Amino acid sequence: MGHNMRSRANGGRISAPLVIIIVAAGVGAVFSSITPNKRPFSLNNPEISFPYLEKEKISTIALALCSLLAPAAIIFLVCLFLVPGPTVSKSIPNALIWRRKLWEWHTGWLGLGLSLATAFLITNGMKNLFGKPRLDLLSRCVPDVLNIANYTVKGFLNALEGFNVVSATICKQTDNEILDDGFKSFPSGHSSFSAAGLIYVSLFLASKLAITIPFLAPSSFSQDRSRFSAFPSRAEGKALEAQAAVNSGKEPSRLNEQVRKPSGHNNAIITARNQAATPLCISLHHGFDILFGYFIGTVTAIFAFRYYHLPISQGAGWSWGPRSQDRRFWAGVGVGNYVGSSQSSAVETKHDIETRVAADRQATNEVGAISGGSHSAV
Repeated sequence: MGHNMRSRANGGRISAPLVIIIVAAGVGAVFSSITPNKRPFSLNNPEISFPYLEKEKISTIALALCSLLAPAAIIFLVCLFLVPGPTVSKSIPNALIWRRKLWEWHTGWLGLGLSLATAFLITNGMKNLFGKPRLDLLSRCVPDVLNIANYTVKGFLNALEGFNVVSATICKQTDNEILDDGFKSFPSGHSSFSAAGLIYVSLFLASKLAITIPFLAPSSFSQDRSRFSAFPSRAEGKALEAQAAVNSGKEPSRLNEQVRKPSGHNNAIITARNQAATPLCISLHHGFDILFGYFIGTVTAIFAFRYYHLPISQGAGWSWGPRSQDRRFWAGVGVGNYVGSSQSSAVETKHDIETRVAADRQATNEVGAISGGSHSAV
């Protein structure tokens, strides 16, 4: 599921996922500027009779600071100081370590952008679709109460005298932006955007700091612990070396002993069980508009995290590896994975073809020999 988004691999071109994120955010911005569907309302409804305040309690700047800038800074600092982690040997070249840091930082920011852009797009689209009045709609609307009969929505005869449902044409507000925003209550944009950013960074921290829920038994990770190290090929070699020493009856070295018996901070390989299992708590808010917005942000955060990162319980804190340039969107028929260079793919394909042709020739010769023998016997 990983993507090749490094400039070197893409020949300096802008990555496709980044373009998708920018387009999603752009479409969401267009949705936020168009006139929404305006649901009919009643002038006697106390729920939409609150006063209009020009300054929000949580401004857009504060929302962006808490949901976008702060998570982005946290991701950057974690990748700078905590990646690739304690499984790295001192013999690993610094260039390789910095490549891992940059890749984790890259996927961390792309996941954050995907979560926020998707939540922004879905929320604004639903706001325009439902057109639910805000709590301060009447003060935004400035209704023409003297001619209420001209704006009454025809339908079921009202049982209560004076309880009329009117259309938005009753509003005398000259500022269309203020009036249009009065019909964008559902779902809550503040809630969805904050959940998309904060839940994503919570999942990111849970992955990098080995915080997982539910509790994981060590048996699930004891068979192939080399998969959860920073550099699996090197760790696997050490594990095989230790196992060979045990099988031969020789006394293993201290390094091999650490590999065979992981018990402490300096283990060459750290299993998921040894990384702890602290629960991750999620807070909830009151109000249906807020709760539904929170649900949107939660879904987009989980989707974006899993799109770029391995499962928290089994991925040992790593993101998916990069795809090769020729397989960024699909692998194609007959290709087994999304990684590897096009050159190696071509070599493998040629080898497979030669092997299949040789097998077909051998099978043809065998069938011909059997057929000839049967004919002579008859």
